[in-house]
Amino acid sequence: MSTATTAPAMKPAPEAAPAPRRIAVLDVGKTNVKLVVVDAATRDEIWVRTVPNTIRRDGPYPHADVTMIEAFLLDALADAAVASGTDAVSITTHGATGALIGPDGLVLPVLDYEHDGPDAVDTDYARVRPAFAESFSPRLPGGLNLGAQLFWQSQRFPEAFARPTGFVTYPQYWAWRLTGVAATEPTSLGCHTDLWAPGQGRFSSLVERMGWGRLMAPVRSAFDVLGTVRPDLADRVGLGRAVPVACGLHDSNASLLPYIQGGAEPRTILSTGTWIIAFAMGGALTRLEPGRDMLANVDAYGRPVPAARFMGGREFDHLTGGPAVDPDSDTLASVLARGVMALPGFARGSGPFPEAVGAWSHDPDGLTPAERTAAASLYAALMTATCLDRLGADGPIFVEGPFARNGLYGAALARLTGQAVHPSSRRTGTSTGAARLFASARATDTDRPRLLGSAAMLGAAFDDYAARWRDGIYSR
Repeated sequence: MSTATTAPAMKPAPEAAPAPRRIAVLDVGKTNVKLVVVDAATRDEIWVRTVPNTIRRDGPYPHADVTMIEAFLLDALADAAVASGTDAVSITTHGATGALIGPDGLVLPVLDYEHDGPDAVDTDYARVRPAFAESFSPRLPGGLNLGAQLFWQSQRFPEAFARPTGFVTYPQYWAWRLTGVAATEPTSLGCHTDLWAPGQGRFSSLVERMGWGRLMAPVRSAFDVLGTVRPDLADRVGLGRAVPVACGLHDSNASLLPYIQGGAEPRTILSTGTWIIAFAMGGALTRLEPGRDMLANVDAYGRPVPAARFMGGREFDHLTGGPAVDPDSDTLASVLARGVMALPGFARGSGPFPEAVGAWSHDPDGLTPAERTAAASLYAALMTATCLDRLGADGPIFVEGPFARNGLYGAALARLTGQAVHPSSRRTGTSTGAARLFASARATDTDRPRLLGSAAMLGAAFDDYAARWRDGIYSR
């Protein structure tokens, strides 16, 4: 397979032809898979279908159930074609994932990045991976570095690893399944993979060192139309005509896209879901600390963006221990007064305190669901504020994803940072962001006037609570 070693100019497709209006977005998150039809003119989600994303435990290692996802995708596309119509398809997925492909499909299963198999070759991998100053990618546990996945697969399955004709990043795997055109793309390559040099806009020295250049599918812009839905699939789902498919992008960068299209002043964007990822627009790469889960992501235009992250959604679900229950004012006051808090971390190896072992100040089994939800919301805000402080993030804060509906989280974050916190009103920020691959680059976000919670609802009691939380971390 021919290899492009540097990124193309990252710009939207030409706007001479009318932009498609109804964009069907395949949104593959770590927890759920969605097909969302977005009206590009109004930015409304006019049709949504969701299915849990499961990991298969059969085969050589835990892996994505791509068979299930593809069946879901085709069924949902068929129903969406009837319910709303479809003018184009865009794709966004979680990061740290890719696929080794051949003429007949996958050569090896799509590895689950949480599998700890790559840790077994960590010493050998450390000898070949790029320096942080080149990749701005810290060494992360398991398969969170995509380069570590490839290295482990090459060592553990050498015969199979010799067979693929190409390697594609995960959004582009689905674009390939739909169009037959193979590609890689900078937002997924720049997502702590070790495979990309963000400052130089090209594959890293690891790719050359390992001889993987022969595998890497050509680098394409997220905005590029790779082709149209294959005729056999279009007939199967009832599209009835040629439907263009965008190259696609990493999900956190899909959330970021509306904000980088809307201006250049310093601001912070929080992409929330299984992970809470903070992007410091206008921040400095020099503040990044590889041991604190800080890294450079790459935006849809190919530019490095300082980022910090922790597994906030995963931890929130663990801390609530069940469905979240919004606390009333009396419950919140009690949690603050008694100092009911969770200390990091409940997803070891990630976040600003990667070696810390999570602990409760009180027995969680003795807490009500509302008390646990209050403590979990405050924990998420305190962890987010820690990330923002280390990034040196400045300007207003915009929240995409599930935490955009958590008023206590927003109020606490506003109090901790002194910045206005704005939520997105969209149910799925990643999906509406991915739909913008077919929209005008002059589009701006329309959700900014709203505020997520008010810092005024939290006073000196929360200030004392936050100080005790910090003392609890550093005194352990």
